[in-house]
Amino acid sequence: MCRLVAEAAHKGDKQLILDTRRMVGEPEDSVHTPLDPHEFCNKIFHTCCVGTKNSSAETRKRVKDLSEAIGSYHMDLNTDTLVTSVRDLFAFVTGMRPRFRAHGRCGAENLALQDAQLRMLLAYLFAQLLPWVRGRQGALLVLGSANVDESLHGYFTKYDCSAADINPIAGISKTDLKKFIAYARDAFEIPILDDFLIAMPTAELEPISETHVQTYEVDMGMTYDELSVFGRFRKVEKCGPYGMFTKLVHKWGSFLSPVQIVEKVKHFVFECARNRHKMTTLTPAYHAESYSPNDNIAQTNLRPFHYPLRFPWQFKKIDEVAAVLPDRSNSAADKTKTD
Repeated sequence: MCRLVAEAAHKGDKQLILDTRRMVGEPEDSVHTPLDPHEFCNKIFHTCCVGTKNSSAETRKRVKDLSEAIGSYHMDLNTDTLVTSVRDLFAFVTGMRPRFRAHGRCGAENLALQDAQLRMLLAYLFAQLLPWVRGRQGALLVLGSANVDESLHGYFTKYDCSAADINPIAGISKTDLKKFIAYARDAFEIPILDDFLIAMPTAELEPISETHVQTYEVDMGMTYDELSVFGRFRKVEKCGPYGMFTKLVHKWGSFLSPVQIVEKVKHFVFECARNRHKMTTLTPAYHAESYSPNDNIAQTNLRPFHYPLRFPWQFKKIDEVAAVLPDRSNSAADKTKTD
């Protein structure tokens, strides 16, 4: 967008130039023209690495390098003191102090201690006050960051990733998003994006140890590529559990057994149903793709936000079919070994 603004400014678009001056708080007698996209980006786009002691130096460096490459106004902060204060308050009120799973405690404690909603509070605090810090009027829009696959699975926190003014990638799957990042790397000459394409997606909200590193795909129990396929089957082809299974037997049958495919179908359907209520808090977004997780935008295929967690008829049916289908994945593996 900043590049388009700079191109239009070079062509002398007077209305655009006036609009940009107003947007960034230039005085009425200003003669500034946004000819440099990096300079303009620094005026309107603010980025922040909101980390804790669990955040890696590699992640912080990637974020900083990207901010420098695009020209954003960037900050790096730790929320450890804020997190500690919240935990101390809970311990004072209840007499119980939760611990991370890495310290031998249960999943409920582990999930609560990731404190994702605190990032929402900070995002809106900074969005409201950063213009004031920089001597300007007004406030900033907060951008969300959950993609289609995470929304369908429910792998996002209510009022964290879902709490924003607009989400630029809410209607895009991870697989398509990576294609765009690869395009942007070349078209906009941002080589640092290579590091984002090969980096393992991780929230870094849990302590890192020799035996445990929190990653999105492990947490979800599925890969992004698999979720992308399920998302298209669910929305574009209107498939239920049985329909997904019959299509995936042909699509994945060469490397997965029917029973393994059944388990993946059940897992996706279960998580999608269990977390469907989160769809009611999705950030406003531009849903240009037919596989959008938002069923309400087209007023077709409306689905409730309260689903049963099991689909007894469908699950029973795919179990029965899988039990009699030949396992082509084993024969394919044997053939590979023979070759």
